[in-house]
Amino acid sequence: MKIPEILQQKATELEQYYLSRLPEAAPLVRRCFLNTIETTVKHTGDDYFVITGDIPAMWLRDSTSQISHYVRYAGQDPDLRQIVEGVLRRQARMVLVDAYANAFNETPNGRCFARDRTEHHPQVWERKYEVDSLCAPLYLLHLYWKTTGRTGIFDGDIRRMILRIREVFACEQHHENSAYSFERTGCVETDTLPCAGRGNPVAYTGMTWSGFRPSDDRCVYGYLIPAQLMAVKALEFGAEMLRAVYGDEPSASRCADLAGQIEAGVRRYGLVDHPRFGRMYAYETDGLGHSLLMDDANCPSLLSLPYLGCTTPEDEVYRNTRAFILSEENPCYFRGRVLRGVGSPHTPQNYVWPIGITMQALTSRDPAEIRSCLELLLASHAGTGYMHESVHVDDPARYTRSWFAWANSLFAELLIRIRESGMLD
Repeated sequence: MKIPEILQQKATELEQYYLSRLPEAAPLVRRCFLNTIETTVKHTGDDYFVITGDIPAMWLRDSTSQISHYVRYAGQDPDLRQIVEGVLRRQARMVLVDAYANAFNETPNGRCFARDRTEHHPQVWERKYEVDSLCAPLYLLHLYWKTTGRTGIFDGDIRRMILRIREVFACEQHHENSAYSFERTGCVETDTLPCAGRGNPVAYTGMTWSGFRPSDDRCVYGYLIPAQLMAVKALEFGAEMLRAVYGDEPSASRCADLAGQIEAGVRRYGLVDHPRFGRMYAYETDGLGHSLLMDDANCPSLLSLPYLGCTTPEDEVYRNTRAFILSEENPCYFRGRVLRGVGSPHTPQNYVWPIGITMQALTSRDPAEIRSCLELLLASHAGTGYMHESVHVDDPARYTRSWFAWANSLFAELLIRIRESGMLD
């Protein structure tokens, strides 16, 4: 497809900036900045379909993350506005097809990752219910609205999407009453839900249940804290848009009330006192007295909370949590001869995620830490000029997923923010 002129221009400007200040970064700039638009976006009538990279399906979460770094330029280019609005239009339609699905086909062709035991629509690629999947379109919609001031995208489908997301989040406060279940056979344990597809038991907490993490691995305990805090923010965005654009005060109030209930649940059940790090967030909990202490590089993560607008880097609970995440006490933190950072149970031991290293930089106020993360990222690509899903800490030539657009887009976001900060000037 034709690449909007503004993106070609901005890629060149960014490339020239790094050529003059950090030449070793320059070969990656254009490749990573344009990777999503060059390789994953397809015009499909009045909307746009965005594959994640080497998988021919569109994730709600990934597609949002893949194009978010372009939104800042949308006010300057009608072609780019058409693309962003087209992605939002597609996301709304996908949520309305099945709000419990995480990934979709371009057409209702019946293709799927596996024939799982769950309700199945022919347009659904995979039906792993993930709270953050429903948060992502609200984040993208709000960002686009606030950046451009344009309201033409706010049609009936967009309104119905916002209301449907709130409805599902409210339903899953009482997961025992939900019709959703998911079972997969002949797979690794993390790809299916226990207890006849219902997941491990949870108590009512005010939070909203999630079957799976942003890694697409199942939750051990059904209340995934970073996703809960993302849901709070997403519902606040939804309330703001319903009130300001649609003039729908009753629906806006219901969104705001639900956000308050979820946040109160996090404050009551999602915090733990660690003997070394103090008051900090758990990664998952169940309201029954069990908590999981870890962090996964996939976003939303605990590390990413300031990036998502859920807290600030200076917040004491976040600082304590961050210290835990970036230590060997986090079972997903790995350190080797070349790389160090947060990995994931989704990939092998001693593989760190460039997304995690990038997120560490994006949530830091320390120029030295940001520069260190940038150096790690430049050491991670094994001469390919692209970011990967995960990379071995001792040998960057050992990596997973050579075509993973989300990682490239997030790295481009970091490059843009470093330039905007003047850190290298």
